[in-house]
Amino acid sequence: MNLIDRAKAILFTPKTEWERIKNENDSHVNVLTTYLLWLALIPAAAALIGYGIIGYRVLGVHVGSIEWGIRQAIMQFITMVGGCYITAGVLTVLAENFGAKKDFNKAFQLVAYCYTAACVGGIFYIYSPLSVLASLASLYSLYLLYIGLGPMTGVPKEKQTTYFVVSLVSMVAVSVVLTLILGAIIGVGAGMYRF
Repeated sequence: MNLIDRAKAILFTPKTEWERIKNENDSHVNVLTTYLLWLALIPAAAALIGYGIIGYRVLGVHVGSIEWGIRQAIMQFITMVGGCYITAGVLTVLAENFGAKKDFNKAFQLVAYCYTAACVGGIFYIYSPLSVLASLASLYSLYLLYIGLGPMTGVPKEKQTTYFVVSLVSMVAVSVVLTLILGAIIGVGAGMYRF
């Protein structure tokens, strides 16, 4: 299945798509190179344009510069891809505690495909007043995670909600930690104000 068809299917018919995905034997490398890397470019490019070229005004001060846009794009991209790998690793390590199958490739598929909504919604970073819609799209990614958890991990129904909560906490923690580390390394705040 090509990238666009898979993205549409996971966004609009997730229950049937998860059933289809669970029968695929794709490696994490294949999912990364044919799907996630391409989708992760959407929020990265939008952040580059939105924060670097368009910017926005706060109390008469233009906030934004090319350097800041590049830093935001790098953060978006690395957080998406790195977050997917780390979260899939956490889900794999915790799987047996919840009666789920310990399979990194399936965990990676689960996380990568549930990131679809966050990646596609990342287009709203292109215009800062709409960036809140990117956050709402990320919430839909959590729904996709919940729907996909059963088929992709084989977690028993009675443990699915607990496994989801642990997965959710993992995803949020990974995102926050990666953002803080990358922010410290690449200096996200530097050079963003122009009068």
